[in-house]
Amino acid sequence: MADEEVRSRRRDAAATRQAILDSARDAFARRGYDGVGVREIAAGAGVTAMLVNRYFGSKEQLFLEVVVGAMNSPEVLRPELIERKDVPRALAEALVRRTGYGDPAPEGLLILLRALSNPVATRTAREQIERHHHRQVAEVMDGPHAPERAALVLSTVVGFQVMRQMYGLGALADADPEVLADLLTAQLEQLFSQGSEDSQG
Repeated sequence: MADEEVRSRRRDAAATRQAILDSARDAFARRGYDGVGVREIAAGAGVTAMLVNRYFGSKEQLFLEVVVGAMNSPEVLRPELIERKDVPRALAEALVRRTGYGDPAPEGLLILLRALSNPVATRTAREQIERHHHRQVAEVMDGPHAPERAALVLSTVVGFQVMRQMYGLGALADADPEVLADLLTAQLEQLFSQGSEDSQG
């Protein structure tokens, strides 16, 4: 009986922790780091602010865990795409497919963009981008300047998402999806193949 009570408490603790993370992810995506407080996050999870601090220690630590969670569940830069031999085409098609104007922007992207208003949140987001997406892309690149080229890939992905999905830039939002995928593939191929071309030269 005692063992069952321990397991029950652990399940409840895990569920409470996840409820707090879910509430924080939603709040940070909607209002940014500066726009939301611990009490609001706690209310969204159905707990007290004291319990949030007990589980996570601080709003900064909670934000860190939310960002790490977002990095581990990407909409586009998924490991199975990055590791494919035809990664430029795979990324291009995934981007076009997931960035229709008016479709909800990924929470992870919104969290990162809205972190820019706060230096602490910006530093946290940058460190996690470097540790996750940037490292993963750089590792599949051959040749020189892989970190720089990987950073340009990330810039292309985020810029495309913002301009097409969030701003609805006409030339992107109204374009033929196949044409967009072809153009984007060509741009990404340059970045992914630049190293091998340089080494051959």
